[in-house]
Amino acid sequence: MLLFGYYGSPIFYGFDRTYILVLIAAIFSIWASARVNSTYNKYAQVRSMQGMTGAEAAQRILYYAGLSNVRVEHVGGNLTDHYDPKSKVLRLSDSTYGSASVAAIGVAAHECGHAIQDAEGYSPLKLRSTLVPVANLGSKLGIPIILLGVLLGSNYTLVQIGIWAFSLAVLFQLVTLPVEFNASNRAIKILDSRGILGQEELGMCKKVLSAAAMTYVAAAASSILQLLRLVLLFGGRRRDD
Repeated sequence: MLLFGYYGSPIFYGFDRTYILVLIAAIFSIWASARVNSTYNKYAQVRSMQGMTGAEAAQRILYYAGLSNVRVEHVGGNLTDHYDPKSKVLRLSDSTYGSASVAAIGVAAHECGHAIQDAEGYSPLKLRSTLVPVANLGSKLGIPIILLGVLLGSNYTLVQIGIWAFSLAVLFQLVTLPVEFNASNRAIKILDSRGILGQEELGMCKKVLSAAAMTYVAAAASSILQLLRLVLLFGGRRRDD
């Protein structure tokens, strides 16, 4: 198998031990994805006692929060729900918009949490929005820049630029964590205080949102492990002239 050894070394055939980090990240991500899917599917079968759909719950929460400027729209797909702070639109997926399940209401409330964060000027959300363009560039260009540096005779400067570029994508993943956890906490409090879900249903909702949160933890962990691998491979050695 054709692999890189360490920074500044020639390409060689053999086993790259840093792939253990990739394997750990992959296993964690697969586990988190399987968990959120199984948990959501389980509570997507439980109809809420009030029979309120995800869209209706979202509209009620936004009304209570005084966010009449935020629209609720239907978007295709499964669990593609998101809040768009630029257009002030909360988009709910096929699995959420018209469903009266506990899971759907929990997801809708979570997205409302983001809308409320936006209205209140929640600092981590503002920081995440600011990081979006540079994080996208870092995730797309970081590794290609590193490889270009290696191909150009182990150019230390290019390699370091690539590592720092990729670090921006990692920073974005880390900033995402408090944003998502806070939105879920807001969702549970709103659903409880407004009586949209009963106590037993709230427990189910917490499980759905906790499982969803683990996907963000897995994404952050994967990014950190990938960055660590890049540093181990390329970041610690300056080519000898």
